[in-house]
Amino acid sequence: MFLTIRTTGTPQRPATDLGFLLHKHPDKAQAFSTSHGRAHVFYPEATPEQCTAALLLEVDPVALVRRGKGKGRGGAPDSALAQYVNDRPYAASSLLAVALSTVFRSALRGVCAALPERAEAPLPLRIEIPALPARGGAELVEKLFGPLGWTTVTARPVALDEQFPEWGESRYVQLVLEGELRLADALRQLYVLLPVLDDAKHYWVAPDEVDKLLRAGDGWLANHPEHRLITSRYLSRRWRLTRQAEERLELVRLAETDDLDVEDVDNAVDETRDTEERPVPLAEQRRDAILTALRAAGAQRVLDLGCGQGQLVQALLKDVRFTEVVGVDVSVRALTIAARRLKLDRMGERQAARVQLLQGSLTYTDKRLAGYDAAVLSEVVEHLDLPRLPALEYAVFQAARPRTVIVTTPNVEYNVRWETLPAGHVRHGDHRFEWTRAEFRSWAEAVAARDGYAVAYLPVGPDDPEVGPPTQMAVFTRGDSDDPERAADDTRTEDDDRTAKEAKAA
Repeated sequence: MFLTIRTTGTPQRPATDLGFLLHKHPDKAQAFSTSHGRAHVFYPEATPEQCTAALLLEVDPVALVRRGKGKGRGGAPDSALAQYVNDRPYAASSLLAVALSTVFRSALRGVCAALPERAEAPLPLRIEIPALPARGGAELVEKLFGPLGWTTVTARPVALDEQFPEWGESRYVQLVLEGELRLADALRQLYVLLPVLDDAKHYWVAPDEVDKLLRAGDGWLANHPEHRLITSRYLSRRWRLTRQAEERLELVRLAETDDLDVEDVDNAVDETRDTEERPVPLAEQRRDAILTALRAAGAQRVLDLGCGQGQLVQALLKDVRFTEVVGVDVSVRALTIAARRLKLDRMGERQAARVQLLQGSLTYTDKRLAGYDAAVLSEVVEHLDLPRLPALEYAVFQAARPRTVIVTTPNVEYNVRWETLPAGHVRHGDHRFEWTRAEFRSWAEAVAARDGYAVAYLPVGPDDPEVGPPTQMAVFTRGDSDDPERAADDTRTEDDDRTAKEAKAA
C-alpha cells in the first residue's frame, strides 16, 4: 500500500516544515513495525519549494491470515489459496488507516511543539493513493471527500487490464486530493474514509470504535451529508454501535446550533443519583396528578416531553388505556437510563409496541410529535432560558398541537417551606427560573389565548393556605374548532336545533 502527501512552500515558510508536522525527518528513511507488516516513511523530495512524504505499508499476507484466525476480510475467503492471494496487501484499506494512526499519531492530533502555528494553519496539500477500493465507485468517493474542503477530488477508475479495455473497470480508483486544509484534518479524514470506501475492516469492530470514529470525525462528521453511510460502514453495519454513534452526533449538532459545549447539552441527568425532588412522595403525587388528568382527558396516545429517566413513561405503561407512549429527551444519557429502567431489551413484543424513546430538542419543531392526544411537560419549562420559551411554545402548542397539554413546574413561593433550601436558591442547580403562582398563570393564560386552548389549574402536593402547593399544574385543552370531527358534530347539532326551532315556529 502506498500514499504520498505533498505540500509547497516559500522561503519564509519552507515546504520542509512538513517534516516537523509529521514528526519524521526528511533526511531519514524510517521503518515501523505493525501488527500485519512493516510501515516505511521516506521523502522522495524535500526542498523549501516542494516536499513530499511517502508512506509505504508492506503487509505480510501470512501474518494477516494468522492474526485474523479465519475471520474477517482476508481471513474468511472462498478457498484456502485466497487466504494468501488477495488484494489486502496492495489496496488501501483499514490496514493503511491503522498504519496512519500508528506512524503519524501526533500529526493526527494536530500536535507540533516545534511549529504549533503551522499545525493550526491550513497547508496546500496534494494527497495521492494509487489503488483505493471504492465500493460505490468514483461517484461515492467524490460524495465523501467533496464536502470536506478539498478544491479538487479526482477518482480515476482503474481498469481491470489496460490491454483488454473490454473487460471494463475494476472496483479500484486512483485518488488525488488537492486543497488547503490542516494536515491533522486531512489525516483524520483518511483514517475514517479509507475503511468506509473499502466497506470492510481487517479486525473485529468493538464498542470502542464509536469513540475512535467521533474523535477522528470531530469538526466534520456531524454535519457531513453522508454521515449515516459513513457511520454505518465504519462500524461494519453493527446496528447498536451505529445508533449509539448517531445519537452522539445528534448531540454535537444540537450543541453547535446553540453554540454550546456537548457537555452542556447532555447534562440533564446525573447518573450517580436520582434527580427527582425530595421528598419522594411529592414526585409520586405529581405523577398521580398527571395520570388523573390524562385519564380525565380521555388520552390514549401520550407524549412525555423531557422524559428524563423515564419514571412517568413507566407509570403510563402500567395503565393499558394508554395505547402509545413516547418519551422524548435531548440527553442520550437520560434515554439510556430510561431504557434500562423500562427493561426495553427484555420487554415483550406487545408491550414494546406501545413505547418509543426519541432523542430531540423541545425547542425545535419535530414532525414525529404531531397527531398525539396529549403531551406532558413535567418539570421541564424551568430548565430553559426564558428567551427560549417561545420556541418551546411554538414547537408544542402550534407545531405538535396535541388536544391536551399538561405542564407542571415548581411554585417558588413554596420554597420557604423547604427547611434544607437556602433562602434565594432554586430547587435544582439547572433551574433557570422558578415562577410564582401569578407568573405561571400569566404565562399560561397568554399561551392559551394565543394558541386556541382553554386552561385550568390544579395544585399538586399539600396546598398551603399562605404560599400554595409545592408544584403547580396547568391543563391546556385545545378548542373544539381544531378537531374536524368534533366541529362537524357541533355543526350538525346547530343545524338540527335550527330546524327544530323553525318547525316549531311554523
